[in-house]
Amino acid sequence: MAATVEQQRKQRTARVEWAGLLKRTFALDVFACPRCGGRRKVLAYVTTPAGVRSILEHLGLPTQAPKRAPARGPPQQAWC
Repeated sequence: MAATVEQQRKQRTARVEWAGLLKRTFALDVFACPRCGGRRKVLAYVTTPAGVRSILEHLGLPTQAPKRAPARGPPQQAWC
């Protein structure tokens, strides 16, 4: 049984934390407080759709994603 757990750990891809990606890409430290310079902590992750919807409704933000723009055709050549 222990061998299968160890094999599963080896098969997982390496994960980079989202904060590390933002810092590396945009030079933005999301855990630095802009007011006092202290370090922020993650208190909770909201993952259920109902939880996200209730928070957005409370803040008066849209709960539906905006409509996608229709696809465009290829750019026209100037000599056509």
